[in-house]
Amino acid sequence: MSQENDPKTAPKPRYGAPLSSLSASQIEAIRSLPGNKDVKPPVILERRPTSNFISDDYWAKERDTIFRNKPISILPSAALPEAGSVLAHDGYGIPLLITRDKGGKVHIFLNACTHKGAMLVEDCAVKKWSTVSCPFHAWTYGLDGRLIGLPREETLKDFDKKSRPLAELPSHECGGIIWGVLNPKAEWDFSILNDQVTEDLEHLGLTSWVKYGHRRFEIDANWKLVMEPFLEGYHVQRLHVNSIGPQGLDFFDDIVPKVERFGPHIRQISGRGKYTPELLEEPSINIRNVVTIVYNLFPNTVVITSPYYISVMIMMPTAAGRTNVDYYMLTETVADNPKAEELYAKSFAVIQDVFGNEDFKASATCHRGLLTGAIPDVIYTGMEEAIPRFYEGIEEQMGLTLEAAE
Repeated sequence: MSQENDPKTAPKPRYGAPLSSLSASQIEAIRSLPGNKDVKPPVILERRPTSNFISDDYWAKERDTIFRNKPISILPSAALPEAGSVLAHDGYGIPLLITRDKGGKVHIFLNACTHKGAMLVEDCAVKKWSTVSCPFHAWTYGLDGRLIGLPREETLKDFDKKSRPLAELPSHECGGIIWGVLNPKAEWDFSILNDQVTEDLEHLGLTSWVKYGHRRFEIDANWKLVMEPFLEGYHVQRLHVNSIGPQGLDFFDDIVPKVERFGPHIRQISGRGKYTPELLEEPSINIRNVVTIVYNLFPNTVVITSPYYISVMIMMPTAAGRTNVDYYMLTETVADNPKAEELYAKSFAVIQDVFGNEDFKASATCHRGLLTGAIPDVIYTGMEEAIPRFYEGIEEQMGLTLEAAE
């Protein structure tokens, strides 16, 4: 890695990040962008059957082949940044206990005491603990999962504490995201976490930025319908006409992104507003003011850059028509002055309103509409090119051909 592309040594403007702070791959993609007015959307023929979204059988196959068999995002590293921390998590409908031990290593356990199965932690707030004790009988575990103590151990015959550690799931931390496989018996393989995407996320700052805010949304819609708005800009000046439209934001246009696949992951890069390549030659420019970078990480995570924050969303299905979404707003530093707090708080409120009351609501109405049987399939326009490309990665991981999926 050249010094110019090292996020630790690249020169930075007073506010934001220069182009040189990004990865070589990101820089190459950005420099290949023509001006927005010079880009025409492709003409495509892409559809997916409604059963992919409403069928319990199709969801069961997704659950068994992907969500219980492949690495999936659990939460950003910024949500559990400090050693000696514990966090309960139930977004996927499975009680999990996530720890960062005193050495900084992350572990994901099933949130069940190995005595009688009682949940060790019930609320989902971060705890600064050195051990975890079961509230039922006080069996106590280290943050690495070892059973380290229990009352009246002398009453157990031929018992070895080493035989009853917490049930640990395969986990891996990279690119500022904590990944896990929600099946302790799965033959896990984390190679699907593409090296280029990991490098890109590091250059964006996901490994060092802090969590400003978090909110969970509960949506009556298939998880893919919840993902779709973040794979296309076709809806922006239509769905958001009364929210962000009146603010005159510079991305409120039909903008065609550069779409690339890295394994099953998608990267979308687009110029904002009146973008032209000449803007890149300004040395003091904040690149996040000029372009938007979106990652649709397999299978269910979205990362979106903004001028001074990053949105991370994890869409967690619990049924064919039920999805929990964890939204995290990350900032480069904590809000250490009133002006920063005002700015971050306003952005966090706007995001919750726009995503919650518009994007997620639209996903729910689509799901209800598909349940009526009114249409046999969903059609994708050239302005939605990234959606079928993303589904190709999903279907490949499920072992489906396009014909079989149809």
